[in-house]
Amino acid sequence: MSRIVAGPFNRVEGDLEVSLEINDGVIEKAEVTTTLYRGFEQILCGRPGLDALVIAPRICGICSVSQSIAASTALRNLAGGMAAPNGYLAANLAHAAENIADHLTHFYLFFMPDFAREEYAPRPWHEETVRRFKAVSGSASARFLPMRRRLLEVMGVVAGKWPHSLAFQPGGTTRAIDIGERVQLASLLGEFQLYLEETVYGVSLDTILAMETVSELDEFAAGPSQGDFPFFLTLADDLQLTGVGKGPGLLLSYGAYHDGQSSLLPGGMVDAQGRVLPLDVAGISEDVAHAWFAETDKRPTEADTVPLVAKDGAYSWAKAPRLAGSPAETGAAARLAVAQHPLIANLLASDGGTSVKTRIVARLVETAILVHAMQGWLRQLRLKDEFCAHFALPDDAVASGLVEAARGALGHWVSLKGGEISRYQIIAPTTWNFSPRDAAGVPGPLESALAGLDTGGLGAQSAALQHVIRSFDPCMVCTAH
Repeated sequence: MSRIVAGPFNRVEGDLEVSLEINDGVIEKAEVTTTLYRGFEQILCGRPGLDALVIAPRICGICSVSQSIAASTALRNLAGGMAAPNGYLAANLAHAAENIADHLTHFYLFFMPDFAREEYAPRPWHEETVRRFKAVSGSASARFLPMRRRLLEVMGVVAGKWPHSLAFQPGGTTRAIDIGERVQLASLLGEFQLYLEETVYGVSLDTILAMETVSELDEFAAGPSQGDFPFFLTLADDLQLTGVGKGPGLLLSYGAYHDGQSSLLPGGMVDAQGRVLPLDVAGISEDVAHAWFAETDKRPTEADTVPLVAKDGAYSWAKAPRLAGSPAETGAAARLAVAQHPLIANLLASDGGTSVKTRIVARLVETAILVHAMQGWLRQLRLKDEFCAHFALPDDAVASGLVEAARGALGHWVSLKGGEISRYQIIAPTTWNFSPRDAAGVPGPLESALAGLDTGGLGAQSAALQHVIRSFDPCMVCTAH
C-alpha cells in the first residue's frame, strides 16, 4: 500500500489537498484537506447586523450573489418581515444568472479539460476533445466566455455591479428596473438561450426540459446533435462514469429561488432509498473531531468558531456538517432529486445514487430550467411597484438564511445581541461535500466517493481522480471560515 498526497489542484477556487491510501491502484481511503483558514465568522462578530451585507459576500467572488442572498435572507428573518414582490423576482434573476454562469464555467473551464489528457489519447473521441476542450486553446471556451460576459450583464442591470453588490437587502433589491432595462434583459436572455440551443445542447430548450427518462437521454446522446452536452454524454458512457464517484446516499437541498410563499425548487432531503422527505433544519450539526477547531456546541445556532491548530487527529480547516448525524451530498443533483425531476430521479434510481455523470447532467439540465424561469420572472415584474420594502432589525434575535448556491446548500446562521452580531455561522456547499471524517469515523461525501476508485496505477495523476473531485465543483474559499 502507498500513501500519496494529491494537490494543490489547478482550476479550483482556493486550496485543496487529498491524501490517498492506494492498494494495487485502488483507493482504499481518502482524507480531504481544506488548507486555508479564512476567519469570516470571527470578523463578523461584534459588528452591526447590516455589516453582514458588506462582509459576507466577500467570502467568494464566484458565488457572491448567493452569499449576499443568504445574508440578506437571514437578516430578513431576524426582522420577521417580507421583501417586496419585485425584490424577490429581481434577486432571483441575479441569483439564477450567477448560478448558470457557475454551471457553465465549471463545465467548460474546470471539468471538461481533463478529458483532453494524454491518458485518453487512444480513445476515438480524444482528438475532437482536444480541439474543443483543451485548456486555454479549446474552441468551446472561446465561444463560452463572451456569452458568460453577456449573461453577467444581468448583474449590472439588477444590482449595479458584480461581484459584491450591495443591492441585495432584507427588504428586496435597491435598484428599480425600468421598461427599457426589462427589454434589455429579455434580449440578453434570448441571446443566451440561442447560444444554449446552438452550442451547449444542439437542440431546443424545450427538448431538454421535456426529457424524463434514461432512454430519452441515451437517444439524445446518440442523436445527430453536435452540442457539447451530448458530446459529454458520449465520453461519460464510454468511460462508464455512471459507476464512478458514488455519493453517500443522502441528498440535501434548502430550496431555491424564493418568493414570499414558495420557491421554484423546493427544500427537502432524499434518503438512501430514494424517498423525498421534509428537511429538519434543526437536525443539522457540525462535527469538528477531525477539524482544527476547538470542541463547541454542534448546532450552528449555538456554535462558535475557535481555531485550534495543535489538535491530534485533525487534518482539515473544514468542519463536518451532518444531517441527522449523517453526511449529505448537496448540489444540482440533490436539488432536482428533491424537486422530483423525472430525469434526475430516473438516473439516480438506475445508477443507484449520484455519480460523476449524474452531477454533470443535473447541472446542465438545471441551466435550461433556470433560463426558462428567468424569462417568467422578468414578465412578472410590476415596474411601477417598489423593489425594496422597509425593514428594521431587532436588538436581540436568532435566525438563518438558507439558499442554494450553484454547488448546493448554503446556510448563514446569525445571532444578534444588543444590536450587534454575537454569533455568525456559515455552512457552505463545499463544506458539506468536502467535509472530513466525523467523531464516528464516517467519511465526508467526497471521501466516500473516492473510496474504491481505480486509478489504473496513475495515482494522483489519474484522470478518474480528477473527474470525481471536479464533479462536486470544489470552491475551497467558501469552505472554511
